Amino acid sequence: MSEKYLNDETPDVFTEVPKTSSDNSVSLIDSNEFAQLTDADQHLAQMGYKPVLKREFSMFSAFSFAVSISGLFATVATTFSYPLIAGGAASVIWTWVISGIGCMCISLSVAELVSAYPTAGGMYFTCSYVAPKKYMALISWMDGWLNFLGQIAGIASSDYGAAQLLLAAVSMGSDFTYVPTTQHTVAVMAGILLFHGIINSMSTKFLEKVTNGYVILHIGVLVSGCIALLVMQDDKHDAKYVFTNVESSSGWNPIGFSFLFGFLSVSWSMTDSDATAHVCEEMTEPEKKAPWAIAYAMSFTYFVGILLNIVLVFCMGDPAEILASPVDQPVAQIFYNVLGKKGGIFYTVMAFFIMNFVAITAIHACSRTVWAFSRDQMLPFSRVWYRINKFSGVPVNSVWLTVISCILINLIALGSYTTIAAIFNVCAIAIDWSYCIPILCKIFGGNFQPGPWNLGRASIFVNSWACLWTLFVSIIFVLPTVRPVTADSMNYAAVFFVGIGVFAAVYWYVAGRKYYTGPRKNTQVVDGLKQNPGATTTERLFTE
Repeated sequence: MSEKYLNDETPDVFTEVPKTSSDNSVSLIDSNEFAQLTDADQHLAQMGYKPVLKREFSMFSAFSFAVSISGLFATVATTFSYPLIAGGAASVIWTWVISGIGCMCISLSVAELVSAYPTAGGMYFTCSYVAPKKYMALISWMDGWLNFLGQIAGIASSDYGAAQLLLAAVSMGSDFTYVPTTQHTVAVMAGILLFHGIINSMSTKFLEKVTNGYVILHIGVLVSGCIALLVMQDDKHDAKYVFTNVESSSGWNPIGFSFLFGFLSVSWSMTDSDATAHVCEEMTEPEKKAPWAIAYAMSFTYFVGILLNIVLVFCMGDPAEILASPVDQPVAQIFYNVLGKKGGIFYTVMAFFIMNFVAITAIHACSRTVWAFSRDQMLPFSRVWYRINKFSGVPVNSVWLTVISCILINLIALGSYTTIAAIFNVCAIAIDWSYCIPILCKIFGGNFQPGPWNLGRASIFVNSWACLWTLFVSIIFVLPTVRPVTADSMNYAAVFFVGIGVFAAVYWYVAGRKYYTGPRKNTQVVDGLKQNPGATTTERLFTE
């Protein structure tokens, strides 16, 4: 892309959106100049947006980015207790097999939509094409807020988990004489988030290089960790125990119902599949690379996740002992018990590093969501969040809005861990429903035009199962996971999920409907631009 379109007579490289929906200032691009743009930039301009971000992501880095969002080794480490408490060894294995299919249907459905409409806005932008025109603005608005707040909850939980893993390693190093407190965890979390904000303020090229190295590290940790456990654990469980043992310490009856709570681990690991969509404007051929990256990465997470959980169950020893771990990290305790102090610390630190990559890429995706929202005037002070830093070429203000929001959410843990846990639990529900809304619009609206990557005749079946599965697990995820239910064991996820919906709806009726008319197309390709007396070059906004 020419520097002319990046700078365009704006020395500070700040690009702004119109103040109101009635502001018709547009940026016009001559058809001859349009022909000189890359295919990806032409596609973006045809969808109505100015090419601003640099396209640095390759196919491999897009795949690595998508893999990093799941952070398989680390996310399993921090959620392994859910299925183990809910239904024992069999729950750990079979909830991954069963729930993973539903999560794969969601991911493939998202990939199909991303191929058709590859922009940083992701699913809420897709609604402008597939939703009924009469309700498009409202549907897009609600979907966008669900997605954004779900992402914020996911980042907050990832960095909180990273802090827990780091302090668990410190506790191991002290032979468990040091016991982490909530205050310590929150303080470390804030420091980690600030570091992630600095990383995400760097250029897209730097972030692409960081992402490239991640997937190699992750695969190395997965392979070496599994081999080490299998070789060093002499007292393994037998296959009958691993695949058929069902026992519950949750208090729910019948046990078959308790078994279902194990789905939370899978959904938390395999959610946020549209994160790659939010970097579509930073990769070449996004209509092909982004959906392939999503499909490959989630397939990797699903199948390797099953294998990892099988190894952990074979080698975990007494489940009651690891659930009673003094650092409250069962997987870290498994490595400690099997490999000793050094091995336990090493793999806990590796889980910490991997969780950092999860959060770094999630902040990257969320900041681009904020940037896209601001381009479409969904946020207060949109002009501030839409600015592109002249040194790094990325929306730095959007990065720090994301970081500060996550720190503020995690401060809630100082008052009540039960409350913050409920916010973490709402992550998968909110994000998955932000996917199902455009999927449902696609199914019933009849306006969908498939991109080069699509599911063909299988699309309707995959899409339908994705929505039905999301409805099913949403009911499970809002129930308390243990009984008897007390103030400390109550699951407040339903309260926060409803709260998100109420907030978005009230904000819409109070203010949003007055200025938000859906994603704003701000590019127009015209013939004879030089002869057009109405064309301006000081602020090139493109419209349809």
